[in-house]
Order: sequence, then structure tokens, then C-alpha cells
Amino acid sequence: MTRHPVPFTPQNITEALRILKAGGLVAFPTETVYGLGADAANPQAVSKIFATKGRPANHPLIVHIGHVDQLEQWAESIPDNAYQLIDSFWPGPLAIILKKQPWVSDVVTGGQDTIAIRMPGNPVALDLLTQFNGGIAAPSANRFNHISPTLASHVQSEFGDSVEMIIDGGPCQVGLESTIIDVSSNNIKMLRPGHIQQQQIEHVLHNTVNQGTTDSTRRAPGMLELHYAPETPAALCPIIILDQYIEQYINAGKKMGVLVRHAQLDSHPNLHSIIMPEDPVKFGHDMYACLRQLDELQLDLILIEQLPDEPKWVAVNDRLLKATAGNICH
Repeated sequence: MTRHPVPFTPQNITEALRILKAGGLVAFPTETVYGLGADAANPQAVSKIFATKGRPANHPLIVHIGHVDQLEQWAESIPDNAYQLIDSFWPGPLAIILKKQPWVSDVVTGGQDTIAIRMPGNPVALDLLTQFNGGIAAPSANRFNHISPTLASHVQSEFGDSVEMIIDGGPCQVGLESTIIDVSSNNIKMLRPGHIQQQQIEHVLHNTVNQGTTDSTRRAPGMLELHYAPETPAALCPIIILDQYIEQYINAGKKMGVLVRHAQLDSHPNLHSIIMPEDPVKFGHDMYACLRQLDELQLDLILIEQLPDEPKWVAVNDRLLKATAGNICH
């Protein structure tokens, strides 16, 4: 049996609230990607997220709230700079790491003394959260390390009937996971880049923001070397040698897919190419859906044009580097 997405209606929101309060799982859209939600105050319910996704237990979750005044229920010792970020970017694609309240379960935080919180900028998510009047823990609604879902149909293909409800809110507006900023200490760090860029945050805080890394003492979603990945082997390829690699694989009888911004590629039955937008925001919006499209074709390889090393491409480059496990053609 496959769980079919249901439309965003008052009746379906009421049913979603019943499921969440009973300890079940509901997938719902945010402006970034679709989330797999459970009552963040119910450790047994949150544990279902890890079991359903196949997610390691020490990998922390983001708690989503519908009101800023809920923040103190989940976090303590909230610094002024957190409220500066909230005033500028909430609701929106920014998760803020703060010191957690003592009652918050280690299941949610991966055993850490901090918690990641955000208020999503999506009307479906906000309606659900406002009526739930609590925190919903919600990582991306996909199997661990797999491509994030930006359509309800992506969630359906990932989980079948293992999620009690999938609310269809249409395509996600942003399409990339939220920026994660750690303000739990004086050393402000960006642990995951996203739609909200480092220079925007520095402008609001009038302070330098450092880059977190995979060996950071603070764990956060999306910091593993392999993440957001298709089942098909994938690699980044500089545009100047892309044709060479395509010819090599096609001549070897291999089937391949290519994500490329502007190259005119020769037509071949074993070559499936998708022309991507030149704009980084639009590229990020389309990227996961296009990777899924190629991944469904049972190809031997997916090549992705290596993108410029420029600030405006940081978030997209971060996701592609992890989707390919750092594999780059030379």
C-alpha cells in the first residue's frame, strides 16, 4: 500500500493534529523541503522519525515552532543576537542553535546541550504549527542521506505507507534546506549554508560569522560528507572536460545523466541531460527534483557541472559536494 498525499484543507489539518498528538508521523511542506514531523515533546514519537528514515540516533533534529513566544519553552539563555536574527529572518529558512531547556529530550538534540529551532515561512507549515501549539521535530522527509524531497510525490516514493499522512502543499518555494547558525556561544558559527547567506547574517549582527566544519564540536543536520545523494553514482565535472567524460562513458556503452547550465550536448540514446538555470537561487530550487528525475532512470553515472566558487553559489555547492561525496572529475 502507498500513502497518497492529501490536499491542504482544514479537515486534513485537523486529522494531522490528531495523528501528531497520538504520537504519529506527518509529512508536511516547508519553504525549504518537505519535513517528516513528530511531536518534539514526545521522545517515543521522535524515535519513529529515526526508525523511518534510518537516521543515526546522534544526529540532531530541528524543532519547528509557530510563534516566537514559544522559543523560551525550548531554549534558555537566549542571547540578543538570536532575537536580531529572528526579527530579520523569521518566519523563514534559518535554524538557530541555542542552549536547550533541561527538559528537552536527548532524542531530539542527539545528546547535545543545544537545540536547533526555526519558524518556517510556509503557510501550510505555519497553520499546522500554530494549531498544534507546540514544537514539531521535522528533518527532511526522505531516507537518511538520500535526496531531499521538494514535492509531496517525492515523500510518497520514499516512504510508501510508513507515514500516517502526507500533506501536499505544492512545490517548496526555496528547495534547499535551511541555513543553520549557532549562537549558543560567543563564537558564532554557520554550520550549514542555505538560502540566507553568511553576509546577510553578518550585516544583521554587525559581527563576524565563522564557518563550521564536519569536525566541529557542534553536530548539526547536513554536516556529513555524504548527504542529499542519489542512488546512482554521481560526480562533479569541470565544464572544460565534461564532453570528454561524456564521450568516454557513452563509447563504453554506459548510460549517463548530466546536469549542466549552458553546454550544448550531442544527442545520444544513452545520454539524458537537463539544462539547469544560470541563477543560483533558481538552480537550488530545481536541483533536488532534477537529481531525482535522473536517479529514477537507472543510469550508470550522473555528472554535474562544477559550479563557480563564489559566495552566491555556496549553499548549492555545499549540497552538490555532499551529494557526490566529494567526487570530482579530473
